[in-house]
Amino acid sequence: MVKVTRADDREPAALLPLTPAVLAILLALADGEKHGYAIMQAAGAAGGGPMGPGTLYGSLDRMLRAGLVAESDGPGESGGHTERRRYYRLTDFGSRVLRAEVHRLEQTLALARRKKLSVRPGAVAP
Repeated sequence: MVKVTRADDREPAALLPLTPAVLAILLALADGEKHGYAIMQAAGAAGGGPMGPGTLYGSLDRMLRAGLVAESDGPGESGGHTERRRYYRLTDFGSRVLRAEVHRLEQTLALARRKKLSVRPGAVAP
């Protein structure tokens, strides 16, 4: 008999490290559901630079299959889910993966600081 593993049974660390695009999408959805264009805007505003539709929808497709995000109905009947506008939200598993990745990044940054590397918010390496 084959055991079916649900997304909630998996360890978030098994998906780490996340790609920059997946991290940006998860961060964009952390404060609530959004449609694709709003996700692209939020990802760009987070400092990752502009995200194109190919990157966004390819990533969302993989994230849907991995159980990180789910399609949602949107904000209500008047502006909700239509053929032209799909809304996405984090799943519980997606939230756990996001928290695990943020923790991993915090540990990496702490190590860099312990090694006395010059790491300042907003600094870009030469």
